[in-house]
Amino acid sequence: MDNPIEVQDLELESLIGFDGRPSNGLWVHPDGVHLIYPLGTNITVYDWCTKKQRFLEGLTNVVSSIAVSKTGKYVGAGQVTSMGFRSPIIVWAFETGQIVTKYEAHNVRVETVSFSCCETYMISLGGLDDGSVLVYDIEKKEVLATASSVKSTAGVSTVLTPARLRGHSFVVAGDNILRLWTVVKEQRRVEGLDVSFAKIKRKILCVEIDDADTHAYCGTSTGDMIKLMFNFSPDADVPLKAPTVVGCYAKYPAAVKNKKKCCGRAASGHIQLYSNGITSLHLLADGTIIVGTGAGIVELVSLKARPGKPVCAESLGAGHYLVAPTSPLIDPLLTTVVHSSVTSINVINGVVLVGTVNCELFTVKLSDFTTARMFTCHTSGIHDLVFPHDYSLVFATASKNDVRVWSVKTLQELLRITVNNTSCSGVLFSYDGTRIVTSWSDGKIRTFTPEHGRLLYTIHNCHNNGVSAIAITRDGKKLISGGGDGQVRIWWVDQLADNLLAVLKEHKGPVNSICVHENDLQAVTASTDGTCVIWDIVRYVRLSVMFSTTVFTGVKYHPNKVQLLTCGTNRFIGYWESIDGSLVHEVEGSSSSALNALDLTPAGNYFVTGSADLLVKVWHYKEGVPTHVGVGHAGVLTNVKVSPDCRLVVSTSVDGGIFLWRFPFDPDIDPPRDGGEAVVKGVPSRCSQREQQTERSRQLSQKKKLPVKAENIKKISKTQKVNVNLDAGVGGADAKTANVTKKPGTKDAGTGDKIRVCK
Repeated sequence: MDNPIEVQDLELESLIGFDGRPSNGLWVHPDGVHLIYPLGTNITVYDWCTKKQRFLEGLTNVVSSIAVSKTGKYVGAGQVTSMGFRSPIIVWAFETGQIVTKYEAHNVRVETVSFSCCETYMISLGGLDDGSVLVYDIEKKEVLATASSVKSTAGVSTVLTPARLRGHSFVVAGDNILRLWTVVKEQRRVEGLDVSFAKIKRKILCVEIDDADTHAYCGTSTGDMIKLMFNFSPDADVPLKAPTVVGCYAKYPAAVKNKKKCCGRAASGHIQLYSNGITSLHLLADGTIIVGTGAGIVELVSLKARPGKPVCAESLGAGHYLVAPTSPLIDPLLTTVVHSSVTSINVINGVVLVGTVNCELFTVKLSDFTTARMFTCHTSGIHDLVFPHDYSLVFATASKNDVRVWSVKTLQELLRITVNNTSCSGVLFSYDGTRIVTSWSDGKIRTFTPEHGRLLYTIHNCHNNGVSAIAITRDGKKLISGGGDGQVRIWWVDQLADNLLAVLKEHKGPVNSICVHENDLQAVTASTDGTCVIWDIVRYVRLSVMFSTTVFTGVKYHPNKVQLLTCGTNRFIGYWESIDGSLVHEVEGSSSSALNALDLTPAGNYFVTGSADLLVKVWHYKEGVPTHVGVGHAGVLTNVKVSPDCRLVVSTSVDGGIFLWRFPFDPDIDPPRDGGEAVVKGVPSRCSQREQQTERSRQLSQKKKLPVKAENIKKISKTQKVNVNLDAGVGGADAKTANVTKKPGTKDAGTGDKIRVCK
């Protein structure tokens, strides 16, 4: 081309969800207005008042840790990268969103990052493959000091917490280790002092330091809390000696009916540990502590002032007892449950924010601990994405165990339909908006109401290896399903009936995509066997086949009714004739990765693709060149859709992320006139001639008597009702139907009273 199109960045408008898997991944900015959390490769800044989002970009893989400086000037984050490579750490200016500095620090994974209280240093801790702690000078943009975080008598370190008042001190903790580090700037090194736990063996999961730097509280995997005392000099930042253990605390014992005697005294009760450990802590100004556990329990607790006595934990025989090192000094005040492991706790305007490992964000009122879900998203890959017909304010996604309906305006979950122990492979709305039709890996098709998610009906035994794709006609009467067995089946679903009309056998592999022509007379199916088949869904016969050396992952009819668009693992986008299935030309959609999804605008002037290289691309249809590229997903893309009003592009990935991009062009919603070609007065267009020829061929073919082939109905279902065509004139005035129930072991009549089968 003489004037090549310059590829621009696709603007990210909003994200749906919250990534709660990084420890302490939720932060409240010191201004008390903004929430900061990761999702995908982006850091989301969420305005609590206006509900608007903006994004900090620059990372290229899953975010493993984030941090906010004491005054909120900086935001930092680290990521995970491939084996053998160093992971980058980026520091942004919060106000402008610009990158202040970027450096590569640790191998494979950055476990934790944190700012010193003086905002001079960025401190980072490497993961299992690195085992080092690194101090970075932000102003000079250089590494100041590094040291090994590994101890020969301890396990891996995973927790990093800076001191509140002393900018040169920070704590690193982990499996049977807690070390207080001090930065010696003049000598460009760090010095460490180990805490002696004596005979106490604990794996520390979180550490919180009070505002005066006098005490630290450590949550352990055992389910108790260790309290430490720092021995800082009042005149200097250097500690006088190593921190000492004050005590190991558990819940205050409840009353026990049968009290045992321990060492001649009646024990006041048994210690109660937190199930699955204490995973998160947050200290309040009044001295109370918010505790989050691995079992999803969130409690507001206080520590007893009186010293606790050791409690008898287990009898070892006559006169011998095992005394637990834990004292029962934790007194629960308020309790709530969030049903999954807590990873982060913060407070904003009297509301406790709780992030969980299931990527859910809960709000808990500090006064009475009433709980509400604020953010949620899928925790596994999203298999399908769909908008209702001509409605752009909601869309539905299908994933493992559930189907969810989302609001575009509020970014909130409106409806969740859960079916346990199975995976939803496809979801669609009927054209009248009265049904949500879903396909599942257990071989069933389930239909629900869109308002409340009530089950309307279920079609059992649809396919042997699960239902992999579905599509519905505009009148809502015919449902087309594709299975892992390669078969395509057509169902009559009018008025809650579920009769099987035909079984079409052509594919040798699972069916990945189905698209129905807008005239409800044809449908095209794409399979992993390298073929796309165009079917006549009135006469149930094959019209044409498209072959390619690829695994087809998507197929769409162009609005001009003349061409088809396909994508697959060969990285090419194919333009095909819908009349005879011939290939027009191919366009390279990606330089290195497979194309997993595509979608067209309503007018067909543009289309979008999603690929395994984590990129969303917008293309000119006629030129076949990309115009915009969207970067931000942390996982392989699975779906991409253009909203019916052509204002948004929605994409999903295997990590459960849902990204909403702003469509870069004016709304492309006017359908092409006469197949998208100019109409000259008195001269019929090429598309008009083809449509007339196709219609004449259809009328002639319907006059012929079609042969009927035998099919063993027992292979479909033992008691499946089948709609049988008794006359070759399908859809005509003389067409007759009958419901036949096939019993096991019976023979076919051989007179044509069978379902229509195309091999």
